[in-house]
Amino acid sequence: MKTILKTNITVKDICSGFVYNELEGKGLFGLSGKLTIQPEYQRNYIYASDGGKREMAVIESLLKGYPIGLIYFNKVSENSLEVLDGQQRITSVGRFVTDKFAIKDENGMEQYFGGMAKDKQGKILKTALLIYECEGAESEIKEWFKTINIAGVPLVPQELLNAIYSGPFVTLGKEEFSNSQNANIQKWSAYIKGSAYRQAFFERALDWASKGNIDDYMSIHRNDKNINELKKYFNSVIDWISSVFADVESEMQGLEWGRLYEEYHKKAYDSAEVSKEVQKLCGDPYIKNRKGIFEYILGGSGDTKLLEVRVFDEATKRAIYEKQTREAKTKKKSNCSLCAVGHDANKEKIWSFSEMEADHVSAWSKGGATLAKNCEMLCKTHNRVKGNR
Repeated sequence: MKTILKTNITVKDICSGFVYNELEGKGLFGLSGKLTIQPEYQRNYIYASDGGKREMAVIESLLKGYPIGLIYFNKVSENSLEVLDGQQRITSVGRFVTDKFAIKDENGMEQYFGGMAKDKQGKILKTALLIYECEGAESEIKEWFKTINIAGVPLVPQELLNAIYSGPFVTLGKEEFSNSQNANIQKWSAYIKGSAYRQAFFERALDWASKGNIDDYMSIHRNDKNINELKKYFNSVIDWISSVFADVESEMQGLEWGRLYEEYHKKAYDSAEVSKEVQKLCGDPYIKNRKGIFEYILGGSGDTKLLEVRVFDEATKRAIYEKQTREAKTKKKSNCSLCAVGHDANKEKIWSFSEMEADHVSAWSKGGATLAKNCEMLCKTHNRVKGNR
């Protein structure tokens, strides 16, 4: 790959013909239309996401005469360039010069570019940027893109995959799932953790549809002219969740809904009964893992390990152990009640504390509380065999 250092391109040049798409949240063109600021393999603009601190920092650096780092362009043709690295900084500058956001002046007052003193405007516009113009095969450009993006705000895995498999499929996918203005984002956010601009919804849609093989799926569909299959599967999962669980709980966000859909979507559920069970379990003080409630219900309310039901504390276990052991020695029976009614050599065995485990006399799943009066110590073998019986 060939690279040439350019030092004669100024902020004014870059911002000539700058176009920013408010709907998609990305810079489109600069350099009088010659520069594509956000090609398909680039992530969405994120410098405004933290309250604008990063985009304001770019402008403040220009005003102080600080360098804003190397920028890389990919030379597509004689009259066509695209940003390989630096699109966040370029978009920040373009957005400021076109009055899309303001910075704070020395008095803490908001100041838009259009309202700045002419000398300050000139200082920004006349700043020359350090730009490497790169030229090479697509595979070389993509590999270089991955290499130079190890600094700054790291690319998330899906952003890298978007770069590797850029094409019509990724473009359409980002338009649907990475568009923060999509009216469905609020609904999706109830079940999916993350944000549109960092590709969370696109990644989850791909993960669900590909059964976890996103890389292969994107490779196969890279040149598809539609995303109908992807949207259909994604919406099927979302609709199934909302049909089973009428109430949205905060703990639902980020669960493995794709896997749960595959395992349980053919099973019939009574939404009203499910809702009652969810409310009951969410209000249970003994449940430590509330995120496990939903899979617990889907699976027939049998696997209590999903809930991490609160266990008996050490003091309670030791007190119950001492009580059982005293009584067992008096009766010359095992201090494990199940061993005591058996017929083997352990019928009179006194187990040490470390050889026993605390158990709910009345199982938690059947209403038993995690209180001393509902605690008994069993040998490890019997406790693990007993389960919820």
